[in-house]
Amino acid sequence: MSLRALWIISHEKGENVSIRFSRRFPTVEHRAKCLAGSLYVPVPEESAVLQLLLTELGLADSDKPYVVLRDDCLHQQRSPALELHVKGSGKGILWPVLAISQGPLILACLPLVDGPAEPRPPLASLLSVSQGLTLLAGLQTFLLGSGSKPDSEGLASRLAMLPSVLLQVCPLGTPLDIPQLGAPAASTVSTPAGTQKQPAWKTGLHRGRAVVNVALTEMVRSMQYGNRSRQDLWDVYGTVTCKCEVEGVLPNVMVTLTLPPNGSPLQDILVHPCVTSLDSSILTASSVDDCDSSAFSGPYKFPFSPPLEPFRLCSYTSQVPVPPILGSYQLKEEENQLRVSVTLKLHESVRNSFEYCEAHLPFFNRDQMGSVDVKVSSGQLEVSKEKNLLVWVLGQKFPKCREVTMDGKISFSGQIPGPADPLCTELTAYIKLYFKVPDMTLSGCCVDQHSVQVYSSAKPRIVTSRELQSKEYFIWNSTGTAPVSSGHMML
Repeated sequence: MSLRALWIISHEKGENVSIRFSRRFPTVEHRAKCLAGSLYVPVPEESAVLQLLLTELGLADSDKPYVVLRDDCLHQQRSPALELHVKGSGKGILWPVLAISQGPLILACLPLVDGPAEPRPPLASLLSVSQGLTLLAGLQTFLLGSGSKPDSEGLASRLAMLPSVLLQVCPLGTPLDIPQLGAPAASTVSTPAGTQKQPAWKTGLHRGRAVVNVALTEMVRSMQYGNRSRQDLWDVYGTVTCKCEVEGVLPNVMVTLTLPPNGSPLQDILVHPCVTSLDSSILTASSVDDCDSSAFSGPYKFPFSPPLEPFRLCSYTSQVPVPPILGSYQLKEEENQLRVSVTLKLHESVRNSFEYCEAHLPFFNRDQMGSVDVKVSSGQLEVSKEKNLLVWVLGQKFPKCREVTMDGKISFSGQIPGPADPLCTELTAYIKLYFKVPDMTLSGCCVDQHSVQVYSSAKPRIVTSRELQSKEYFIWNSTGTAPVSSGHMML
C-alpha cells in the first residue's frame, strides 16, 4: 500500500481554513499514472483540493442555505472514502480520498489503488483503505493526543516534526508503521523487541517501569423535547482503549469489564483483531433487537496480545433508563424580546463532580443580540453578542438540590443580523450541553484495576480510568417545533 498524497487541514472555528501540511509522493504518482492509463486523474493544486474536500464534507459555504454538492438528496456522502470531482484540464474523479476529523484538524490522504481504474473495485476489497485509515489515526494521535484539547504551541511543534517523522514511518509514500504521541527517539541503536516488528519511528526500546493503561470512556447523546407528543431519545456508546509499555517481549493481557448487579447487558460489542479468543455469547446482544433480560451480562473477558501502539480494545452500546441531565427549555416571544426559562436537573444516579459542565444557548436567524437581563441560580453566564450566544458555565458541581434554573429576557437590535441556520427559525431553538464526569460511567461498566491480568515477569503497573462525556446533547424549546426522529439513535 502506498500514498499518492497526504493533507492536514486546520478548520478551527473563527479562523481561516487552511492546509497546515501536505506531502506528495512523485514515485507513487508515477505508478498511479501507469496503472490508470487514459483514465488517470492527476492530483490538483492545494487550493482546489481544499475546496473540494470542504464541499464533500459539508463544511464549505456555511453561509449558504443550499449547495447542490452538499445538500442535494441524490448526493450520497461515502465517508470515509470520498469522491472528489475535479474540474478543469485534469477533470475526473479522485477516489478513494480518505478523511477523518477531530478537534481543529481534518486529516486526509489519497491511497494508491493497485489495479485498473475501471471497473472500480469494491471498497471492502482494498487493503489500502484500511491501512490508510490506520495511518491517519496514528497521525491524529501523534498530533492531538488521545482526548485532551490540544494546545496551539504543542500542535505547531508536532506539525514541525512531521516531515522527519514521515521520513521514518512513510518513506517514499509507503507506510511502514504509525507514529504515536511524542517525538521519535534519538537513539541510533535499534534492537528488536520480542516477536513484534519494532516500528520505524521508534528506534529505541521502552525504558522504565512497565505500565499497562486501560481507559474506559462512555459518550451519551440525547434529544429532549419537553413535549409528551414527542418521545425523548438518548443512547450510550462506550470504548475501551489500551496502551502497553513493557520492555522486551509484549505480554499476553486479559481485561475484564464488569457491570453492577442491576446493570443492562452491553450490546453491539466490537473487538480489536488482537483479541485471541472470545465467548460467542458476548457478541450476540444487539440494540436493533428487543432487549432480552436473559442476555449475557458479564463479566466480559477480553484476552489479547497487544500491539505496540495504543489501540481500541472494544466498543459497545448500552441502554440506560434515564439521561444524566434532564432539561426543560421554554422560549417565548414578547414584542421584540424573548422570554427564556430553563431548568436543568442532575439525575440522582450521576456523580455530582464534573471536570466541566456548560450549557450553550444559540439564537439563530435574528438580529444582533442587544440587552440581556437573565439570571441564573448557579454558575456564571457569559454573553457573546457578536455570536448571539449565551454560555451558562455551571462549573464542577450542581447545588445540593441538583437543580439549576435560568430565567430572564433578551432583546435584539436591528443593526447587524446574527448567525443563520435554516433549521432554527422562529421559536425552533435548542440548548446544547457539554460536560465530562470523571471516574464514572452511565451504564455502571468499569474495569477493576485488580481484574487486569498481565502474564509477564515484568509485573507492570496497572492504570485504569473511566469517564462520562456528552456528545450531541440537545434540549429543544418545548414551545416551538423541533426535528423528531423515530427509532434508535446511532453514534
